[in-house]
Amino acid sequence: MQPAQTNINTVPKIDQTKQTRHLPNKRKAGRLIVSYFFLTLAAVVMIVPFLWSLSTALKGKNEAIFSFPPNFIPENITLENFMTVWNTLPIPLYLWNSIILAFWGVILPLLFCSLAAFPLARMNFKGKNTVFLVILATMMIPGEVTMIPIYLILEKLGLIDSFAGVILPGAVSAFGIFLMRQAFLGIPKEIDESAIIDGARPWQIWWYILIPMVKPMLATLAILSFIGSWNNFLWPLLVLQDPNAYPLTVGLYDLKGTFVTDTRLVSAGAIIALIPILVVFMMFQNYFIKGAYSSAVKG
Repeated sequence: MQPAQTNINTVPKIDQTKQTRHLPNKRKAGRLIVSYFFLTLAAVVMIVPFLWSLSTALKGKNEAIFSFPPNFIPENITLENFMTVWNTLPIPLYLWNSIILAFWGVILPLLFCSLAAFPLARMNFKGKNTVFLVILATMMIPGEVTMIPIYLILEKLGLIDSFAGVILPGAVSAFGIFLMRQAFLGIPKEIDESAIIDGARPWQIWWYILIPMVKPMLATLAILSFIGSWNNFLWPLLVLQDPNAYPLTVGLYDLKGTFVTDTRLVSAGAIIALIPILVVFMMFQNYFIKGAYSSAVKG
């Protein structure tokens, strides 16, 4: 009898593609683990000072502020420090001044930055790229370099010790123009052409068509402008001379002698100044994330 011959075609083959697929998956998982590790570390580094300030503001007078290991949970939670700051300083007046400055510090950048970005993104004219590069180049100039010239200009205009002197220098920014230009570039130009055929003017295209389509980027710019205006300290300190016109940041610093011996009151004042920023960010965080993501993808 002849031995049975095995058919080579019937021998199961090892699928090498399945083995090679596991390598990219493992590499991807490793990169995700490393990324999440560093992101978590960065989050911890950023949130620990806030937790420490909140804990200090809620501690009573007889409780130690500095201890090892750190005690983030107060033994007896109290709001006495917040009440002391509120009753010692004219906090409502400072808050109202900060709200006025922040309101115009948001509205004017949204208006002027979008107006400046519109021709850079949607129109064709000679030297457009050069103008845009010059605008971007101004981002490399430190703000401290331009403070003295701007101060002298405001002094000649009679705007020292006024809200206008604080608001106008920040009414437009190169970074805001860059953000809005990137947002406008992501919209097909065929929309503009259709609107022009229908008889729309450039300002109508800007206001009625483009602005509603870039709401996420507008929200991103609004949040960044609000944070910058609300936390602005040095410029209002230089321009404003009347204590009744001080925003919250300058008001807390101007009466530092009252708080210098008690860290609890300093922390309570910082938390009071931080609450509006948290509220605004929570209200517009979805738009902020969408705007930041779209900017990163288009960029």
